[in-house]
Amino acid sequence: EDVDLIAKLGFNVYRFSISWSRIFPDGFGAEVNQEGIAYYNNLIDVLLEKGIQPSVTLYHWDLPQKLHETIGGWLSREIVNYFTHYAETCFSAFGDRVKQWITFNEPLQTAVNGYGTGTFAPGRCSDRSVSPAGDSLTEPYLVAHNELLAHAASVDVYRKKFQGKQGGVIGITVDAEGAEPFTLSTSTRYSL
Repeated sequence: EDVDLIAKLGFNVYRFSISWSRIFPDGFGAEVNQEGIAYYNNLIDVLLEKGIQPSVTLYHWDLPQKLHETIGGWLSREIVNYFTHYAETCFSAFGDRVKQWITFNEPLQTAVNGYGTGTFAPGRCSDRSVSPAGDSLTEPYLVAHNELLAHAASVDVYRKKFQGKQGGVIGITVDAEGAEPFTLSTSTRYSL
């Protein structure tokens, strides 16, 4: 029904994210959830039947809980290998039909708001009135570093193992925050 509405509106691309825990419920990748694979296969096939190109985001802020609880989530360098395995599984399962891949949606938001301000999951920050744990001065940098390593490793796997056969493209979605000076004084402009 949703795909019919998308087609009726005349869109020819639909961007959606795959839930990591729907593919690997524990996050680690020991066992693929075939029902999750079937769900996304069906969605992709229906989109293509309607002339809509799927554009897939692999990570849109939904880390499997087990990875957070056992290794510390994005704070751990170990997560790079788990994410890369998840990405490779998606490339293998869906890449014959998906031609646009996005590894991460706005990694800055996960790093800063999840580990700096505590406003996004997992809600970590230095302010103990907001979170019982976290270090806003170091954790956002560790998280961003690990996200970028996971992005690079996944892009490398895609380009070496899949891109030649599947013919797709892969990238990352970034965001930026801007500000305008309250006044046009030189000191105000340079303070931004």
